[in-house]
Amino acid sequence: MAAAAVLRGGRVVASHIAHGEAGAAYAPGFLALREGPLLAAAVDALDARPDVLLVDATGRDHPRWAGLATQLGWALDLPTIGVTHRPLVARGAWPADAAGAVSPLRIGDEVVAHWLRTRAGMRPLAVHAGWRTTAATACAVVVPLCRMRTPEPLRQARRIARTGRSALSAR
Repeated sequence: MAAAAVLRGGRVVASHIAHGEAGAAYAPGFLALREGPLLAAAVDALDARPDVLLVDATGRDHPRWAGLATQLGWALDLPTIGVTHRPLVARGAWPADAAGAVSPLRIGDEVVAHWLRTRAGMRPLAVHAGWRTTAATACAVVVPLCRMRTPEPLRQARRIARTGRSALSAR
């Protein structure tokens, strides 16, 4: 099961749950093959198309420079941003302990993501450049979406998925 949600003005204006099996067994570095088709189906079925897609996955911070956020954006022709709790390959020091503080995550000399502290005293998020986005743009998009630690579109999609799983298991 995969869920997608579109928010406008902080409100969910469209959502969809796609049901199905994962496309492959889990293999590190190949999450797009496993979960990409189901996520793409959820986004394709939305009544409103998002301007940018936030994905709980990496983008260019990947051994092949193309994580799920990048591949899904390419497949859907949508700008994408990955948001995770930790980087996959990239490295960098945590930002200052202040809301909105950022610090770069690099692979070699290239900035592929940023640590973003959404609230003081909380662990930062890794915000990844995906398809047709830069690491700096990704942070600029994510910051205003964070009422809590996790950006609101991802929080709502997770809530919708939990509700869908709950309803499915009650049958």
